[in-house]
Amino acid sequence: MSKSSGQGMYNSELPRFLIGSEGGESRELGDTDMRKISGDYGEEEEEEDEDQSERQIVVGICSMMKKSKSKPMTEILERLCKFEYITVVIFPEEVILNEPVEKWPLCDCLISFHSKGFALDKAVSYAKLRNPLLINDLDMQYFIQDRREVYRILQEEGIDLPRYAVLNRDPDRPEECNLVESEDHVEVNGEVFHKPFVEKPVSAEDHNVYIYYPTSAGGGSQRLFRKIGSRSSVYSPESTVRKTGSYIYEEFMPTDGTDVKVYTVGPDYAHAEARKSPALDGKVERDSEGKEIRYPVMLTAMEKLVARKVCLAFKQTVCGFDLLRANGHSFVCDVNGFSFVKNSMKYYDDCAKVLGNMVMRELAPQLHIPWSIPMEAEDIPIVPTTSGTMMELRCVIAVIRHGDRTPKQKMKMEVRNALFFELFEKYGGYKSGKLKLKKPKQLQEVLDIARQLLAELVLHNDCEIEEKKSKLEQLKTVLEMYGHFSGINRKVQLTYLPNGQPKASSEEEDALKEGPSLLLVLKWGGELTPAGRVQAEELGRAFRCMYPGGQGDYAGFPGCGLLRLHSTYRHDLKIYASDEGRVQMTAAAFAKGLLALEGELTPILVQMVKSANMNGLLDSDSDSLTDCQQRVKARLHEIMQKNKDFSEEDYSKLAPTGSPSLVNSMGVIFNPVSTCDRVHTLIKSLTWQICKRLEDPKSADLQLYHSETLELMLQRWSKLERDFRMKNGRYDISKIPDIYDCVKYDTQHNSSLGLEDTLELFRLSRALADIIIPQEYGITKAEKLDIASAYCLPLVKKIQLDLQRTHEDEAVNKLHPLYSRGVMSPGRHVRTRLYFTSESHVHSLLNIFRYGGLLDELKDDQWKQAMDYLSAVTELNYMTQIVIMLYEDNNKDPSSEERFHVELHFSPGVKGCKDEENAPMGFGFRPASSENHEMQTDPGSLEDLSQDEPDRAALTEPISIQRKSPLIRGRKAGSMEALSESNTSSRGLAYRIFPSTSRQSPEIKPSGLGAQCAGLFSASFPNLRDLARVPRKKPCSLRNRSSQTGFEGCSLVPSIYPLETLHNSLSLKQVDEFLTTLCKNGSETQFKRLKSLSAMFESHSQPSIDVDNQETPMSTPVQNQPAPQSLWYTSSPPSTVSSSGPSSPSLPDPSSNFRFNSE
Repeated sequence: MSKSSGQGMYNSELPRFLIGSEGGESRELGDTDMRKISGDYGEEEEEEDEDQSERQIVVGICSMMKKSKSKPMTEILERLCKFEYITVVIFPEEVILNEPVEKWPLCDCLISFHSKGFALDKAVSYAKLRNPLLINDLDMQYFIQDRREVYRILQEEGIDLPRYAVLNRDPDRPEECNLVESEDHVEVNGEVFHKPFVEKPVSAEDHNVYIYYPTSAGGGSQRLFRKIGSRSSVYSPESTVRKTGSYIYEEFMPTDGTDVKVYTVGPDYAHAEARKSPALDGKVERDSEGKEIRYPVMLTAMEKLVARKVCLAFKQTVCGFDLLRANGHSFVCDVNGFSFVKNSMKYYDDCAKVLGNMVMRELAPQLHIPWSIPMEAEDIPIVPTTSGTMMELRCVIAVIRHGDRTPKQKMKMEVRNALFFELFEKYGGYKSGKLKLKKPKQLQEVLDIARQLLAELVLHNDCEIEEKKSKLEQLKTVLEMYGHFSGINRKVQLTYLPNGQPKASSEEEDALKEGPSLLLVLKWGGELTPAGRVQAEELGRAFRCMYPGGQGDYAGFPGCGLLRLHSTYRHDLKIYASDEGRVQMTAAAFAKGLLALEGELTPILVQMVKSANMNGLLDSDSDSLTDCQQRVKARLHEIMQKNKDFSEEDYSKLAPTGSPSLVNSMGVIFNPVSTCDRVHTLIKSLTWQICKRLEDPKSADLQLYHSETLELMLQRWSKLERDFRMKNGRYDISKIPDIYDCVKYDTQHNSSLGLEDTLELFRLSRALADIIIPQEYGITKAEKLDIASAYCLPLVKKIQLDLQRTHEDEAVNKLHPLYSRGVMSPGRHVRTRLYFTSESHVHSLLNIFRYGGLLDELKDDQWKQAMDYLSAVTELNYMTQIVIMLYEDNNKDPSSEERFHVELHFSPGVKGCKDEENAPMGFGFRPASSENHEMQTDPGSLEDLSQDEPDRAALTEPISIQRKSPLIRGRKAGSMEALSESNTSSRGLAYRIFPSTSRQSPEIKPSGLGAQCAGLFSASFPNLRDLARVPRKKPCSLRNRSSQTGFEGCSLVPSIYPLETLHNSLSLKQVDEFLTTLCKNGSETQFKRLKSLSAMFESHSQPSIDVDNQETPMSTPVQNQPAPQSLWYTSSPPSTVSSSGPSSPSLPDPSSNFRFNSE
C-alpha cells in the first residue's frame, strides 16, 4: 500500500471497511479493494505488499445494523478508511445480540452507541474486557436515556435550560408526585407553570411530548411524536395533562417557530442546522428528494461554548443536542447522544477528518505508527463583494389593522340576585369593586346562573325577575353561542354599586331600587371572522413577494425566498399584536400565510405572535387621551346636531384640512339631523323586517353568517335603534360607527336575507361614519398630531429603533457563508417587524406621517401626490397596511446619506361594498422615477434564483379582459401591472408586462423572473389570490366569466387594495430626524409613557417585547477557556479542523465583544 502525500493522512485508494462474521471471516461491504480478516477478529492476514505488513488501527463500529449501514455512517466510514493506517470493522447485529462479548471482533478504537434494541450492557462489558479507545463513553449513555438525568447534568454544568420540575409517579417517593391542575396552569411539587408549558415523558425513548396552550389562545394541546410520513405533531382540543406516567414539566420557550439542532464531533467542532419546529403546525417540510428541509446556521460564541460543555459533560465525542433560541438566550432542551448530520457533504468530510485525526493522535504513538498532526491552512473565507447599483433589502416594518370581524356588542343589566353576589365574592370582586370574567370556567358559572334564574321564572313567574327576563335570555343566548368558550370572544364585567343603578338609561328602564346591586356588562362580538382569517393569510402569502426570491417554489409553496431566509436565520422576524383576540388571531393567520404553515392558529399564535399589550405599544391608553379627544368629540357632537344644511362655516369647522373624502361625505349628508332621522327610520324598518322573518316558520332555524341567529341579529339592531335616538330626541353620534359597523357586516355577509333598504342605510351611515371616525382623531392638524402622539408615540419610537438597529453591526443569527452561494451578503439578514393593532393606532400613525412635517408638499411633487391620494381615501378598513422598507446601497460610502434608503407604502385595506367606481387612484407600488433610468445593474451580484421560476404557462397565456378595472393605471415606463381582483379568474394568473426600468429590489433580476415577480414592485399591487397561489393550470379566458370580487373559493371575502407608494426616495437620516423631532415634541404625559417603554426595552425580564441595545459581554474570551480534564478525552492539543461555525480569522472574533440580540 502506497503512502499518500500530504502528511500521510489520506490514501488515494478506494475506501475499505468490513463486517466481521461468526466464522472467523469478514465479508466485504463494498465491491472494490476491501481488506479481509480471518482467524480471530481483528488479526490481520499477511499481505504480499510490504506496505500492508505495517500495523493497522482497527476502528470497530458496534451498533444496530440500521444505524451502521445508514447513509451518514457509510459516507463517514468511507472517508475514515482513506486514512492510510485506519481499518474499519462493523460488528454484525446478530453477533452483538446473540454472541458473548468474548467472541466479538477485536478493535483498537470503539464507536458504539445505543438505539432501540441495542444491547448496551454487553457493549459496556466488551469495553471493560478489551479496553479500546472509546469515541463515545458507554456508561453515560444510560443517563442520556433518562431526561431527568440529562437535565441534572446540564444544570450541574451551568448550561441554560428551561425552568422545569419533575413529577415522579413512584409509589416509593410520594413527595415527588404533587400535581395540582388548574385551567391555565399546573403546580408541580410547588412549582407553578402557566400555559403554554411543555410535558415530556422522563424516558428519552418516548417522543410523545405535549405542549398545552392557554384558553386565551384557544386552549388545547399540540402532541409531538417521532416523524410519521410528513407529520411530526398534531393539534388536539384536549387541555388536561396526562394522569399516568412520570413527566418533566417545563416552561415553553417562544422560538419563533424554529429549532436548532447542534452536532458536535469532539469539543472543538460543532455543526448546526435550523428546521421548522415540529410544534408549529406538525407538517414536516421536505425537499424534492423527500428529505426534511434543514439549513446550516452559524453558532454564536456562547453557543459554541455550550456545545463544548455538552460534549465534555456527557463524554460523547459525536453528540447531537437541541437548542432553543428565545428571548436573546440559547437553552438546551434535549441531548440525543450519538447523532450524525444528514445530507451534508461538508459535514461528512469534517467529521471523518476530526475522528481520524483524533484516533491517530491517541493510538499512533502507542502502536509505533509514523504519523504527525497535519497542519492545514485555514479555509479561505468567502468574502462577499457587490457591484452595480442594486440595493439590498435590509428591513421591512409593517403596521397592520386586524381583519374582518363581527360587530362589537355590549349589554348592560343591573342584577341583585344572591347568586351574582356570591360569584362576585368568589373571584375577589370586593377588593377593587370590579371584576372581569373571561375564563371558560367563569363564563360557565355565569351561564349556569342565567339558566337557573330562567328556570325559576318558568316555575314561579316571579314578577320581580320577569322584568329582566329578556336580558337574562340574551345573556344565556350569547354565552351559549358556538357551543364552547374559547376565552377570546366574550367577557363579563361586574361592577359593585353600593346604592344601586344611579340613573336609568335607554337600556335600563328599571325603577330605582334601594340597596346595593351589581352592574353586569356583557361584551361579545368583535371576533375575527372566517373571512378575516382568509384575508390575513392571503396577505401574508402576498407579503412574501417583497423578499429575495419571493416568487419561487419551496416545498410546493410559492415564495421560497422568504421561507429560505426564515429557515436559515437570515430573516430576523418578530410579530407583535395588541391584547385583543381578533388582533392576535389576525397576526397568527398572517404568519401562517407568510411562512406557509398548516393547521390550527393556536400553536402559531403561541409560538410566533408576541403580545405587546403593555405601555401602550399597540393598545390604547385611554386615560391620556380623554382631554383632547373629549374636546374634539364635544365639537363634533355640536356640529352634527344642527338641523340645517351644512354652511360654509360648518365646512371650515368640520373639514379645515379640506380633505376631499370629508367634503364629499358632507355633500352626501347636507343636513346632519335629517340624515340621522332617515338612518333611524331605516333601522326601524330593518328591525321590523327581521321581526317578520322570525314570525315566519320557514325562518325559525335560519343560520346566518358565523353561527349568528335571527334573534341575535334582531337584538343588535334593536339595541342600536334604542340607543341611537336618546330620550330627549337628540341623536347619540357616538353610535354612528356601530351602525356603520353592523350594516357593513350584514351587507357583506348576510345579503342573502334580501332585506330592503340595506344599501341605502349603508350609504348614509357610511357618509356619517366617514366624518365621525377620522375626525374623532382630531379635526385640525394640531389636534390630529396631539391625539396621534398620545396613541402611538411608543410605537413610533419602536419603529425608529427598528430602523436604527438594522444597520448596526449586530451579533444576530446568520447563515454560514459556506452555505450561501450567490447571496449578496451572506452575513447580512433581513429584519422584519410586523405590528398588528386596531383602527386607532393605524389612524394615528398615518396622521403622524401626514401632518408631522416629514416632507414639504410644496417642494416635493411625489409627496404632494401621496397626500392628495390619502385625502381621497375615505376609510382605513380591515387589513389597512402602513409599510416602511429600508434598503442599503453597498456602493455608497457607509457614512453617506445615500447609503440607506427608506420607502413608505400604504394600502387602505379591504375593498368595501360598491367601492369599484369611487376608488381613489394612487401612483402604484415603487413607480419609476427619472433618477432610476440611468442605473446599471450587475446580475452577477444577485442571488441566483434560476431554480425558483414559477409556472411559465401562467405568464404566457393571453387573457381576455372583460372590463377595465379602476385599479389599473395608465401604462408608463418602469411599471408592470397586475390585473385587478375583478379581472382575474378564480384560478388564473393575469399579468401585463411592460418594459421595466424602475428601481427594483436588488434581489430581483432585471430580466426573466425578475420582470415577472415585479408584480409587487410595480404600478399596481397584484391581487392577493394570484400571489398566494402560483397556478398549476393555464388560465382560462375571462370573456364569459362573471366578475366577482373576493378570494378564490370564498365569495364572501373582499379582496385587498394594492399597496401604493407614498414616497420611495427618503434617506434614513431624513426619517430618523423626523421621528426624533416628533418624539421630542411629545407632552409630559407621553414622555412618561415613553420612558416606561424604554425601560422595558432595556429590561431582560420582559420576553414579550423587542429588546434593543442588549449586551452580555463575556468576562473571559471563549477561546481562552480551559477545556475540562476528562477520562475519556485526551488533553493533547486539539484538532486543527475548523468548526462549521465562523472560525475564520477574517471574520470578527465573536468572543471579544460578545452579545445576544434578543429582538
